[in-house]
Amino acid sequence: MRKIIECVPNFSEGRNPGTIKKITDEIKKVKRVKLLNIESDRDHNRTVVTFVGKPPAIKRAAFLAIKKAGELIDMSLHKGGHPRIGATDVCPFVPIKGATMGDCVKLARELAREVGQKLGIPVYLYEEAAQNPARKKLEDIRRGEYEILAAKLKLKKWKPDYGPAKFNRKAGATVIGAREFLIAFNVNLKSRDADFAKAVAGIIRESGAIREIGRGQKIRIPGVFKFVKAIGVDLQGKVQISMNLTNYKITPMHAVYEIIKRIAELKKIKIHSSEIVGLIPQDALLMSGKFYSPKTKSARELIGIAVRQMMLGGFKRFIPENKIIERMI
Repeated sequence: MRKIIECVPNFSEGRNPGTIKKITDEIKKVKRVKLLNIESDRDHNRTVVTFVGKPPAIKRAAFLAIKKAGELIDMSLHKGGHPRIGATDVCPFVPIKGATMGDCVKLARELAREVGQKLGIPVYLYEEAAQNPARKKLEDIRRGEYEILAAKLKLKKWKPDYGPAKFNRKAGATVIGAREFLIAFNVNLKSRDADFAKAVAGIIRESGAIREIGRGQKIRIPGVFKFVKAIGVDLQGKVQISMNLTNYKITPMHAVYEIIKRIAELKKIKIHSSEIVGLIPQDALLMSGKFYSPKTKSARELIGIAVRQMMLGGFKRFIPENKIIERMI
């Protein structure tokens, strides 16, 4: 069986279509690679690109895209709502068909070495490709973001896995890794209360939130859900809970959506819409459809029910043929 691997690089540019086209054109140059999805967000100032292919080809396409992003994006000028550390902020490999996590780890480490040596960009390895347990989580590597990267690189404990321990003002740093399929799921609220969105994120995410308990003492209270990463983001005219669901089979979308909905109702705040950034496995939508309509059998109807109940089409039209990965490959 041929090996198919997915690559989902996130670029710190969501406002200049011309720049994104030049980056994705590099991906298109590589044979045996299929570009599936390009999703840009002006408020986040970020673009998520999804492509699949065989191991050698997909590594080549990722390298070319990272190289072009480093040439075109100037991180010293970048502003946006999403945490970021570099022009190519993160670049994960995901096993899709006939490939193992080991294949993806090998690819990630080979790409990291090439990017560090040939492009002079500091590279950190994360998730299954991590060589340092303290760097397994993306949020730990990215804490403080680009703004403190120069100081961070001077610390021995933050020496890059590959590339120079030297601040690259234009490209920043890049985080490369291997992981299971992740669903990027955002819920937008009809509110401008950014503090409320951040509080909700602290309630639902696995890492929880730090609370004051008096006399200057603080404790961390775990969140409601495992396998959920979440932040509250202030957008134009509304606020958003931006999430990564790292194991949708244990923590499905509808479970998170319904809790957010109920917490918001306590403050008399309604949900404006929700959205999937990038692609999603069909099984994840079927699970949510079954939750809302247990007796429905048709996959088409279950997907439609999930989309309506979670308002997935309320912000940007949800087209299954363009969003479900099995239909794209």
